[in-house]
Amino acid sequence: MILGDICTRGCRFCAISKGRPGLLDPEEPRNVGLVVKELGLEHIVVTSVDRDDLLDGGSAHFAKTVFWIKLLNPGIRVEVLIPDFKGDHKALETVVQSGVHILNHNMETVPRLYKKVRPGSVYQRSLDILKTAKEIRENVLTKSGLMLGVGETTGEVMGTLQDLREINCDIVTLGQYLQPSTDQLAVERYVSPAEFQELKTEAQKLGFRHVESGPLVRSSYHAWSHVY
Repeated sequence: MILGDICTRGCRFCAISKGRPGLLDPEEPRNVGLVVKELGLEHIVVTSVDRDDLLDGGSAHFAKTVFWIKLLNPGIRVEVLIPDFKGDHKALETVVQSGVHILNHNMETVPRLYKKVRPGSVYQRSLDILKTAKEIRENVLTKSGLMLGVGETTGEVMGTLQDLREINCDIVTLGQYLQPSTDQLAVERYVSPAEFQELKTEAQKLGFRHVESGPLVRSSYHAWSHVY
């Protein structure tokens, strides 16, 4: 995770500290590349907090991080899990054109629950980020994810999956929301493994390149296996 450890958003499912972030570390992009080299990774997922305090949302920092990872680790696949950059297409283009293999932006939940779950975020804006990424670079793989158990219906989940396929999203992950602490949203229900399997089957029918679906699935769960 880059761009610090304090987020400018107030998503109610997340335990990351909220508030005013500090200055960016100019050495972070290179240091990330060095750590990846030391670990000998073949696939890396880079994510961040939201940085609405920065004019570019942190997109240039993302791009620098991708540059150093690829420079020091030739042949590596780089996946980024990005914020929405407030819908800024220029910021998005900076990241997409940095050479990432997979561009991930999580929808997190269904439209009806956005104000409850993701205050400060907008459903259509998140869809637009994924749609525009493909328009900027046709061969970039796009990816998104949903957490279940916060009050959504199966019909709403399928509606969101259909929205993702309509904008040619390639990969989707479905997992169970687990409450990090009593300060975050309570779990509305636990989705059974059988339901996750049914959703995977239905999502595959929609034409996703890869579907990862299960109680413990997260955005980076088996991420290296999503590309084949």
